[in-house]
Amino acid sequence: MSETTPQPLTVKDIPIVGNKELRKVICAAGLGNAIEWFDFSVYGFLAVIIGHTFFASAPQSVQLIASLATFSIPFLFRPMGGAIFGYLGDKYGRKNILSFTIILMSASTFAIGLIPSYATIGVFAPLLLLLAKIIQGLSVGGEYAGAVVFVSEYSPDRKRGFMASWLDFGSIAGFLVGALVVSTISLAIGQDAMGDWGWRIPFFISLPLGLIGLYLRKSLDESPTYEAQNNNSAEAEEQEKVETTSVGTVIKENLNGIVISCLLVVAVNSTYYMLLTYMPNFLSVNLGYSYDHGVLIIIVVMAFMLLVQPLVGFLSDKIGRKPFLFLGSVGQLFLAIPAFYMVMHHNVFMIAGGIAILAVLLCCFIGVMASILPALFPTDVRFRTLAICFNIAVLIAGLTPPIAAWLVETLQSLYMPAYYLMVVAVFGFIAAVKMPETANRPLKDATPVASSKTEAKEVLQEHFDYIEDQVNEIENKISDLEEQRQNLVDQHPKLN
Repeated sequence: MSETTPQPLTVKDIPIVGNKELRKVICAAGLGNAIEWFDFSVYGFLAVIIGHTFFASAPQSVQLIASLATFSIPFLFRPMGGAIFGYLGDKYGRKNILSFTIILMSASTFAIGLIPSYATIGVFAPLLLLLAKIIQGLSVGGEYAGAVVFVSEYSPDRKRGFMASWLDFGSIAGFLVGALVVSTISLAIGQDAMGDWGWRIPFFISLPLGLIGLYLRKSLDESPTYEAQNNNSAEAEEQEKVETTSVGTVIKENLNGIVISCLLVVAVNSTYYMLLTYMPNFLSVNLGYSYDHGVLIIIVVMAFMLLVQPLVGFLSDKIGRKPFLFLGSVGQLFLAIPAFYMVMHHNVFMIAGGIAILAVLLCCFIGVMASILPALFPTDVRFRTLAICFNIAVLIAGLTPPIAAWLVETLQSLYMPAYYLMVVAVFGFIAAVKMPETANRPLKDATPVASSKTEAKEVLQEHFDYIEDQVNEIENKISDLEEQRQNLVDQHPKLN
């Protein structure tokens, strides 16, 4: 393999990404997250009808369990999807793989609306439903990680926190739209028609959304960071080397980033599922509120989160990502019990206030997570490593609702979910301590990205200052090592 001497970086080497192009990237990438959570919402709200439609031979109490179990199956296939699409995304580009995953995801969701009922085709109905959910799991395994990588590699260094925060904004928006669509259709056609055929309509909506996302993604260029790597012949050779490197070597070289990302994702998604999935059931089963009442409160809180989350991303570009991780983890550690104390009062304002506290703390996490994770890994293995870590951690976090319910039932304490949140808050705190500050810095082993020529000059100078600091730090370490060496040599008669 030929060796080349790296040339000094100049302003011409800094990619310029304008606001118009950035908005297009955010829309294209965020739409995939919105479709994922749209399906999450629709399936959850229609779980009873889906259970009756596809598991009609089972007792009514078992139908809902079977429906929810089918919903959970895709989580098992997400790590496999992350590994497959992550590898392909590192080899063939982020844009191409994201174009494939969004159409695969929307098509599998659309297919659920086409599957005949158990009364029509018997056991093939639940089998086809399971197949559609497995395909969803594989595609989602590459979708979120790919979108996070794509947006982060496209975003200027000074705006990455704000830009990446819109991805999870899309997730929450997709959930809310799903709830609104189901409620509107049910109100318009009535419960009987909804159970007969109306439930299929929300699933059909996913296909046109996917086609819009496909069009937007196809119209974009590849991310500047990925293109810069492939355009450099020396780095291209290094890419070939990495592709033949064992999984063990990749893990060893990126172990710190892997540990941080897994800790962070478990902390964030455990809190996410506790608040948005478990809480409505907690309010209805354990506190006696109607399920619809609990869901309405959650929807209001999620709408509030839509306002807070981008603000956290914006501020993280000004003061850093780590302060928000510390605020979210420490706040959750000390406020989880007071928040649940408020939730358990029979006053709607107290309930909303307690949930709002947890929601603000969650926003501290999800407002910065999408900008932190890609910065932990180098470009050549960023997609695959992040996708596998993220989906394994999500699989673990997905156990949060049943574990919380089991703890409450077994230990007969309504505060067990709060204690659970306190434990995962420690994970978030450890991640905050271990991670390097990534705000206003280029991605790992990547060229800086700017939003204008003027900013490019400033970013380049900041990059040079950072390199000088790193060189000085290395020289100080070398000096200390030389001093230690000399001390040892002085103690040995034959080495003097």
